[in-house]
Amino acid sequence: MARKIRVLYATSEAFPFTGTGGLAEVSRALPLALKEFGVEVDLILPFYEEVSKKGIPLRRLLDLRLDYGPFKEAEVLVFEEGPLRTFFIHRPEYYFRPFLYGPPGDAYPDNAQRFSFFCQAVLALGRTLGWPWDVLHCHDWHTALIPVLLPLGERPPVLFTIHNHGYQGAFPLKVLEEMQLPPRAIDTLVHGEGVNFLKGAILCSEKLSTVSPSYALEIQTPEMGFGLDQYLRQRSKDLIGILNGVDYSLWDPRNDPYLPVRFSPKELSRKSLLKRELMSELGFQPELFNRPLLGMVSRLVYEKGIELLLAILEVLSKLQLPLVVLGVGERRFEEALARASESLGNIRAVLAFDETMAHKVIAGSDIYLMPSLYEPCGLNQMVALRYGTIPVVRNTGGLKDTVKGVDLKTFKGTGFKFSVPKPCYFLKALLRAVRVYGQKRIWRRLQLEAMKEDFSWRRQASHYLRLYEELCALNPR
Repeated sequence: MARKIRVLYATSEAFPFTGTGGLAEVSRALPLALKEFGVEVDLILPFYEEVSKKGIPLRRLLDLRLDYGPFKEAEVLVFEEGPLRTFFIHRPEYYFRPFLYGPPGDAYPDNAQRFSFFCQAVLALGRTLGWPWDVLHCHDWHTALIPVLLPLGERPPVLFTIHNHGYQGAFPLKVLEEMQLPPRAIDTLVHGEGVNFLKGAILCSEKLSTVSPSYALEIQTPEMGFGLDQYLRQRSKDLIGILNGVDYSLWDPRNDPYLPVRFSPKELSRKSLLKRELMSELGFQPELFNRPLLGMVSRLVYEKGIELLLAILEVLSKLQLPLVVLGVGERRFEEALARASESLGNIRAVLAFDETMAHKVIAGSDIYLMPSLYEPCGLNQMVALRYGTIPVVRNTGGLKDTVKGVDLKTFKGTGFKFSVPKPCYFLKALLRAVRVYGQKRIWRRLQLEAMKEDFSWRRQASHYLRLYEELCALNPR
């Protein structure tokens, strides 16, 4: 029998402790799915103020001595009563703040130091415990210094996962003085006129992954590489795209605790009851109830295609197509949506992070909108499919890999797609969906086909298991 693989999963956020989005969901669901394959996974993340307020039972494990930076000590706390053992790096000066990374639309000026400290603490913990893990699985730029600071042989091999290549941990050169890193790390991190944490991880990790096959190809191009494409092309043999999964214990219309009305493929008519209740709650006029309801749950940021949506709002109003948008983000987008919600009777903007409303919007809408300029993987389009809510998406990244474009001759497929990121192409794709919506039997067939799609985490976790096995072969014990 093969020995059990032990993995230390380093991340800046994880549910149920804390989170701002998809990374936190993955950091919960993937380790749990890996456990089903017999992989022993420990989590490690910063001990944020938000975590301290949850009152979870923590045990003080030990104090660590660090080599670099203004703070030389870190306290390690451990939570052992949940399904996964979780380590927390405690340094209140860095992590007891109102936000994980900074206020909305901004960032803390010392984020380079905060996450350099975290990476050093992870390595110090490994050395102190004698490296009981076979693999280090690191996520996004916040953990990028882990493979940079120690070469293979002094640590287990690293799998580094890029969740969003647009966020690279780019800082001015002056941060190097404050971090006090060794010369070998400095040479690796310098990029152009500044410092780039992600570049270091790309060059120093033994294996690289990202969150969809199409995105793995896209980030190797000048258009989507954001200045690091040359390094990714150098490492192309070690880079793989693995789709994220959906936690169907949280997202299933048959047993969703957030929904006042639940349904299954055999009870699809009940979805219309949920739609009417949602539209009533949001104050839509009854004459709009029989129109297709468009829904969008998103961070309101440029890369999500919010400008494309704003450009077609007047057209949607003239066509009397009801739209509900749920989310928070850049002030300019929040203000534009708020104005539209006040002046256009068919638009409702809910500017909040509201888990209950997110489930209601995805489940109660007929058509789900994701006009992303780029999308590493995307979760909501996969969730929408399970709820029989047909997506309209840009043909990029994970959207390309998870939504099958509807053929208007055979009406086979699960969604409607457009490629050119311009409002007219987005509108054309949306209007194709609206026309098909008017053909009730065909629409129902699309819904049933969509609800069959399986993006469960168990399937995706098997790909990570194979990567772990390859890494263990690099550093056998």
